[in-house]
Amino acid sequence: MAEETNALHELLVDELKDLYNAENQIIKALPRMARKAANPELRRAFESHLEETRTQAERLEQIAEEMDFSLRGKKCKGMEGLLEEGKEVMQEFEEDTLDAGMIGAAQKVEHYEIAGYGTARTHANLLGLKKVAKLLQQTLDEEARTDKKLSSLAENVVNLEALQEA
Repeated sequence: MAEETNALHELLVDELKDLYNAENQIIKALPRMARKAANPELRRAFESHLEETRTQAERLEQIAEEMDFSLRGKKCKGMEGLLEEGKEVMQEFEEDTLDAGMIGAAQKVEHYEIAGYGTARTHANLLGLKKVAKLLQQTLDEEARTDKKLSSLAENVVNLEALQEA
């Protein structure tokens, strides 16, 4: 059992490193997305999420300190691919259609993060790391709220604007 726990601990550390790299990739991508957004509400949502993402990265640093490991040394290839797809959308579309595409790309990112944070939180709970699990749940809740906000913005404003642009 101790060996299994140790392996699960190693997996959790690997997941946290992956999430940290993902958050830092997002921190680099969000300013460009905010600049490209035609809809002011979408621009504000991206800017607000940038600040939240910085806090989430800091939260992961707090977790690493608590668990006594370094977050360095892992590249999140999944996030790299999702952000690359988002760049393609930004190159191929303009204005309102671009906004609709960026929301779709951002929601793919949110869903990836929700899956990652949910998994890490579950593993932390299994390992008895209650403080870590609580911090991960905070981020998970924030990601879910962001996803919901993006859905609302898409359904009530941006997608309708894109339809009129066509």
